[in-house]
Amino acid sequence: MKRNLWFWLYFIAAMLLAIYFAARIVMTFMGHGPITKVRNISIYANTNDKDLNTIKEKIRLAIGIAPGTDTHSKNLKLLNSRIEQIPEVRLSAVRRMPNGNMAVKIELYHAVAEWTDGTYYYPLSADGKRVETPHQDRSPNAVVFRGDVPTDISEITNAARNLIGDLEYIEWVDARRWNIGTPGGITVMLPEEDPTAAVASLVVLNKKNRILSKDIRVLDMRDPARILVK
Repeated sequence: MKRNLWFWLYFIAAMLLAIYFAARIVMTFMGHGPITKVRNISIYANTNDKDLNTIKEKIRLAIGIAPGTDTHSKNLKLLNSRIEQIPEVRLSAVRRMPNGNMAVKIELYHAVAEWTDGTYYYPLSADGKRVETPHQDRSPNAVVFRGDVPTDISEITNAARNLIGDLEYIEWVDARRWNIGTPGGITVMLPEEDPTAAVASLVVLNKKNRILSKDIRVLDMRDPARILVK
């Protein structure tokens, strides 16, 4: 009899606790109670290479959630869309935390080159997107593009770094091939097929003959079997 009494006491206590926590969970999902209110927004990035404090402030402004706001009143898809409008942000994932706070995980663009309009220089990511704030001075040893750029500049950028001392700009011509401009005013016309191989050949040719220092205007490499000099 004694064992049965303790059993029923434990059973009743367990039922009361279950009802209590079930009620809290239901209230939370219905948006009631302090646990659904935002007290803090944590922001995590995939890199520390950028001015994260400035970017985090931009994210907080884009989210526009004040402390005490009901988390369930906010559309996470809309918040992600707002955050991804920030130039430095490539991807965003906003989550509601069990304690009522919010967590934002972001993936930032990594600048590999620069694009210029003739006045300002805009950092470019590998997919040709202008990211970060433009500046008036060209960054040291930066590969610079002008005009339109395709959605993948990674290979030509890597190849062009070997010419950095003789490189003024790279230009995408007729949406099919590249031209290289030098500080001395020479235009190097690269082929449509395998332009990186042409750049490698140009590097060797320039080391042997300093051709980019000569008094020429055009170096036509569109036909790999025959290089024309004008």
